[in-house]
Amino acid sequence: MIDILTSYNSGKLWDFKGGIHPPEMKSQSNQQPIKYAKLVNTYYIPVKQHVGISGNLLVKTGDKVLKGQQLTLGDGLRALPVHAPTSGVVTNIIPYIAAHPSGLPEISIEIQADGLDQWREKQPIEDFLTSSPEKLIDRIYQAGIAGLGGAVFPTAAKIQSAEKKVKLLIINGAECEPYITCDDRLMRDYADEIIEGIRILRYILRPEKAVIAIEDNKPEAIKALKKALSGANDIDIRVIPTKYPSGASKQLIQILTGIEVPNGQRSSSIGVLMHNVGTAFAIKRAVINDEPLIERVVTLTGDKIHHKGNQWVRIGTPIIQLLAQVNYQYDDRFPVFMGGPMMGFIIPNLNAPVTKVTNCLLAPDHFEYAPPEPEQSCIRCSACSDVCPVNLMPQQLYWFARSEDHEKSEQYALKDCMECGLCAYVCPSHIPLIQYFRQEKAKIWEIKDKAKKAEEAKIRFEARQARLEKEEQARKERTQRAAEARREEIAKQQGVDPVQAALARLKAKKQDSKINEVKTIITESGEKLPDNSAIMAERKARRLAKQATQQSETDKNLTALNHTNNTQKISVAAAIAKAKAKKLAQQESQHTEEVEVKSTESVEKDPKKAAVVAAIARAKAKKLAQQESQHTEEVEIKSTEPVEKDPKKVAVATAIARVKAKKLAQQESLHTEEVEVKSTESVEKDPKKVAVTAAIARAKAKKLAQQESQHTEEIEVKSTESVEKDPKKAAVMAAIARAKAKKLAQQESQHTEEVEIKSTEPVEKDPKKAAVAAAIARAKAKKLAQQESQHTEEVEVKSTEPVEKDPKKAAVMAAIARAKAKKLAQQESQHTEEVEIKSTEPVEKDPKKAAVAAAIARAKAKKLAQQQEKKI
Repeated sequence: MIDILTSYNSGKLWDFKGGIHPPEMKSQSNQQPIKYAKLVNTYYIPVKQHVGISGNLLVKTGDKVLKGQQLTLGDGLRALPVHAPTSGVVTNIIPYIAAHPSGLPEISIEIQADGLDQWREKQPIEDFLTSSPEKLIDRIYQAGIAGLGGAVFPTAAKIQSAEKKVKLLIINGAECEPYITCDDRLMRDYADEIIEGIRILRYILRPEKAVIAIEDNKPEAIKALKKALSGANDIDIRVIPTKYPSGASKQLIQILTGIEVPNGQRSSSIGVLMHNVGTAFAIKRAVINDEPLIERVVTLTGDKIHHKGNQWVRIGTPIIQLLAQVNYQYDDRFPVFMGGPMMGFIIPNLNAPVTKVTNCLLAPDHFEYAPPEPEQSCIRCSACSDVCPVNLMPQQLYWFARSEDHEKSEQYALKDCMECGLCAYVCPSHIPLIQYFRQEKAKIWEIKDKAKKAEEAKIRFEARQARLEKEEQARKERTQRAAEARREEIAKQQGVDPVQAALARLKAKKQDSKINEVKTIITESGEKLPDNSAIMAERKARRLAKQATQQSETDKNLTALNHTNNTQKISVAAAIAKAKAKKLAQQESQHTEEVEVKSTESVEKDPKKAAVVAAIARAKAKKLAQQESQHTEEVEIKSTEPVEKDPKKVAVATAIARVKAKKLAQQESLHTEEVEVKSTESVEKDPKKVAVTAAIARAKAKKLAQQESQHTEEIEVKSTESVEKDPKKAAVMAAIARAKAKKLAQQESQHTEEVEIKSTEPVEKDPKKAAVAAAIARAKAKKLAQQESQHTEEVEVKSTEPVEKDPKKAAVMAAIARAKAKKLAQQESQHTEEVEIKSTEPVEKDPKKAAVAAAIARAKAKKLAQQQEKKI
């Protein structure tokens, strides 16, 4: 491959294919030095004015800004910042009309100028050689400099990408397009600053050669640059022939070196970097003066503009206000072009602002502009391909663009088209080829942009999925480790794995759900009915299984009952014994009532005999009770023999027997109470009735005892049922029950003594009241005895629970305990009878003393009973 410097150093100039020589029309605007446009009141600064992406906003509505202050700042060299063109206030940030062929709005910052045009603080560099290339590149970036030749590519990014690769630095001063003279006048008026900017670029890029290329139709500019160099040979000046488009990057490189830039590559790939003279001037201002790109030179030309020339125009100035300063008269028949007649475009709205890409505003009249001819069919003349400077086939690209065949358009290198406009200029069919090519480029770019964003989104999605999968895998591993640790712990404890148990339940549930799926059957009439046969079969199977379980439990119970048949016989025998005892008690009670009734009738005749009769009746009743008790004890002891029937039924039968016996006793007691009530009412009138009242009191006490016995029977029924469950607690609970019963008996006895002693006090004053008090005392004593008995029964219910090893012993122990208790009751009863018999003797002499003696006798009897209980 031929070296680029070897070709350049040969001094030879080459030509490129195609190109034309249109009328230059430059003399209209290059005769006057560059002037300054007047400041306007309102500026509209688009946040994006270059190739790349826009920066992030640094200001908001209401902020005060200074001239040169940054309004945006990007994250990279391709996101150039924009700056305030003057001092003022940010009044709005809105979409505003853009200087673009589409006329679509772009986000713009609206600044209301304050008229002071006050600069922000500057930090100029007197000697750029003291700064590093990196610092200078950053300064160029912070100044927001883009290529001012028309491409508006970010300059800092362009320099950085070609750093240490550049052998030849080319400064483009050709300015080949007709009407445009901004670069010509800039080279004439600011040659020294352009040379300074080129030297800054040389310091950063370190190329072996630097050259300024100028067309031969700009002799004044060539003269000014040579004067600025002052004989220095670090920068060359090469004058090239005037031909359009010799100012294009690839064509100018080919002219100076004879080497074409490879298709799809940049000039830096062959060691060449090119910048516009306007860009070199902006670099000097940014580095040396610390002035960002807030203004540029704009050529104002065309027959509709009376004061043609070039002006320094602040970026953001509305075009209509700029044209008004040069006496432009608006005429809707003649459009205004941004750029030259070859590459420029019609501005759809003159309120659009001036941007970094605005190099010329062309306002032609009818001598310079004619309405476009109607488009005709392509005749395949190949005139467009003949003049194309990059060897394209515009006629083919035209068909691909119209049919939106994007793939073919790319195959025919549409992206190499630099939109010079030559094809449309020479087309005999007046086909606006350049417009078709621009639209096709825009569509291809949009498709690629969407594909790029989709790919980025896909990469982000895949990265997210990978992250989530990684987290899920880590979570599963943690769960698995925890489960394994739990299994190990359970295995050490010889337990059941809960995970496996849960899985088994879930599997069973799924199977049940499958079984329980509703099926349908179709009847002869075509009606669909649910098929419940499976459910019914399942229910039947569960019922049979339940019955089998119950039968199995019954068999087990029978087996246990055969082993514990002694317990069953105990319950039956005990029930029979209790029934006989109750019957005897009822007979005794009836006999006692008859005797007491007769004694009541005889009281009116002889009260002495009444007491004797009552005492004899009580003695006989007690004797019968003793015989009953002894008989009951014998039966209960015998009842401990084995029974072969069901203990559950035995307990039920026993309970029923006791309930019936208690009911008969209650009826007897009720009759006795009625007698006592009547006898008590008659005591106040006749002291003879004292004995009758006492008999009635005793009848009431017996009735309460019967109720107590009935409650005891109910509890015993329940206790009989509980014998089967746990035989261990019976002995313990029986002992506790007896202890509590004795304690209650003691309390009752003490209370009875106190009541009877108090009842004897008023006897001396009124003998009638003595008998009443005695009856009341006995009634209270009986009531306390009933409460004691009831509590004892409750405890005995608990005591009937099973004995530790052998339920046979439980019944024996319970029977013995009851026998002892009854024996004590018999002894107390005998002693009481003796006392009562003695107490009736003195009644003949003094009925008052009779009541006192009876009370004292009963107190002594109770005290003896307590002593006996303590001994037990």
